[in-house]
Amino acid sequence: MSHTNQTLGEFIIENQASFKYTSGELSRLINSIRLAAKVVNHEVNKAGLVDIIGNAGDTNIQGEDQQKLDVYANEKFIQTMTKRNIVCGIASEEEDDFIAINSQDENHQNKYVVLIDPLDGSSNIDVNVSVGTIFSVYRRVTPVGTPVQLKDFLQKGNQQVAAGYVIYGTSTMLVYTTGDGVNGFTLNPAIGSFYLSHPNMEFPEDGKIYSVNEGNYIHFPKGIKDYIKYCQMEEGDRPYTSRYIGSLVSDFHRNMIKGGIYMYPKSSKNAKGKLRLLYECNPMAFLAEQANGKASDGFSRIMDIEPTELHERVPFICGSKKMVEKAEEFMRNA
Repeated sequence: MSHTNQTLGEFIIENQASFKYTSGELSRLINSIRLAAKVVNHEVNKAGLVDIIGNAGDTNIQGEDQQKLDVYANEKFIQTMTKRNIVCGIASEEEDDFIAINSQDENHQNKYVVLIDPLDGSSNIDVNVSVGTIFSVYRRVTPVGTPVQLKDFLQKGNQQVAAGYVIYGTSTMLVYTTGDGVNGFTLNPAIGSFYLSHPNMEFPEDGKIYSVNEGNYIHFPKGIKDYIKYCQMEEGDRPYTSRYIGSLVSDFHRNMIKGGIYMYPKSSKNAKGKLRLLYECNPMAFLAEQANGKASDGFSRIMDIEPTELHERVPFICGSKKMVEKAEEFMRNA
């Protein structure tokens, strides 16, 4: 761990040059995410004390029961970003449709759209397991000054200008990239500031951890089954260790630090996979590639997929380069 005292705000200013668009925009954007993350963090940390866990009696577009905390996180992130006049539109995993943000004042010239999974892994809240927020940022493709349109959100992952996640764990961290490496900041709750704690995060090229819900093994495609068998074989440095939290942010975060592969393949239950391309896979793929890792649907690069709908799902394999390549090899040969 580095012994720097640099705050997130200072880091953004210092590294402004690496962001290819104009100065204040990115700072304001990351700052609004930082602010919302602090508010949500406060609620997540006291979730056991108050009636905020449990079901909101609503299901989201995915047909999953919404936890109350999901709804809260969704509202907080949308509120914070709307107020700050930095984005022209937001799409959330919890909302059926995107939200257009009207900026009456022409000077606001909002150029960015944000796609967000406000509380990933929320089924883990009531058992005190880490949850997270995932965000993805694009520059709009429609002209500034016109209402935002669906096509502003349906961009390939390789067009992202920033992506990251907040992990509400034993410590709360914000990890993000603007296409110039990945940096992690840890919240000091006493002061309320995020400090640079993990500069230049990178996946080890190879790893010994595989993360997959093996309970679904029977439903997986043959290539994935073969790869899992390979992970379990007694040979060389195998068998690998199996670690699966079921919270994408936590599983990804651990694998990035320790070296590993995360898999959510398609299955006979979920023909297209379960994770969402726009809210989960693209931002995580951007982070993975910026951290010397790899992200694939089993055959091709996640960030080259052309999205056709907001809540599209894809199979997802991501992590240490050599492990992902090995899994792809098993997929090709199946």
